[in-house]
Amino acid sequence: MKTTKQNEFKPNPSLKPLEMLIGNWVMEISNASFLPDPSATVKGKVSFDWIEDGAYLIIRQGDKDTGTPFSTWLISCDESNKEFAIFYYDDRNVSRIYQMSFDKAEWKIWRKAPGFSQRFKGVISGDGKTITASWEKSTDGKKWEHDFDLTYTR
Repeated sequence: MKTTKQNEFKPNPSLKPLEMLIGNWVMEISNASFLPDPSATVKGKVSFDWIEDGAYLIIRQGDKDTGTPFSTWLISCDESNKEFAIFYYDDRNVSRIYQMSFDKAEWKIWRKAPGFSQRFKGVISGDGKTITASWEKSTDGKKWEHDFDLTYTR
């Protein structure tokens, strides 16, 4: 009889669609309403990695050492309904929970919260090497305005 380790994790099969994100990317923020000069661009590093042997996906955006805004995203998926959830935290001490959908062509993230809702839509290139995206924001959940553009490349 074959035995298995009691604490051995197996990769979360619900996260398999996110496999194509694994690795290091460069992110570029542009057309940002929050920058002193909205025509400026900001570049940073992004890493997508499995943690706990594939139980979760972690995204680390920015670089603490260079002063680029830094955030951590922890992603999982409810196996019963295939809905993704993201726990977000950044260097401003902002903590948020987002919902997410993902397939090989489109990535969406959204958050509905009193006074500040957000939504993200990213289009994944056919070769999987570029994600062109934008964030929108809303104070009432009805009227949406552009916040910034974001491009991930590898």
